[in-house]
Amino acid sequence: MAIQKKLYTADEFEQFAEADSDRLLELIDGEIYEKMPTEEQGLVAGNIYSPMWNFVKPRKLGRVGIEVRHRRPEDQRYSLLPDLSFTSAERLLPVVEKGSVPQMPDLVVEIKSPDDTCKDLRVEADYYLANGSRLVWLVYPQRKAVEVCTRDSDGNVHRRTVTDVLDGGDVLPGFTLPLSEVFDLS
Repeated sequence: MAIQKKLYTADEFEQFAEADSDRLLELIDGEIYEKMPTEEQGLVAGNIYSPMWNFVKPRKLGRVGIEVRHRRPEDQRYSLLPDLSFTSAERLLPVVEKGSVPQMPDLVVEIKSPDDTCKDLRVEADYYLANGSRLVWLVYPQRKAVEVCTRDSDGNVHRRTVTDVLDGGDVLPGFTLPLSEVFDLS
């Protein structure tokens, strides 16, 4: 749900977000939206983050982040806040202490909230893939499924639904995670 009906540039948004730093805000097509995570989303995010971090950290493969804002510096309409993100070691920039990371992560994880539509999530996935991300996982807790989104060399987006084991593909080779663990909320 948009919290401001006025259109903002990414630079204006950064000032707005800094002044209201207690809220999880993102800029989508010039409009400011607030993310309102549920307990279910938080548990699912933790179930993905922990094994991913445990895989990435000892191998020094890059950084795994929770709710880290990303934007392309030349794009004044988007500044996105994926639930989880991974950026490979070869693409790492110095740690950002204020504002958005000025690039898209290699891997994005978005977990569907009650307010999200599948269409909204797919539009975001397409944006990430068109702007530097190589892999997007759209997580659907109610369906206990993950939609894996990639882009081929011709720019076509491919989607496949996973209901058993998630893998890191060529972004995180060797990483696997059973969906039974992702959706274990006990």
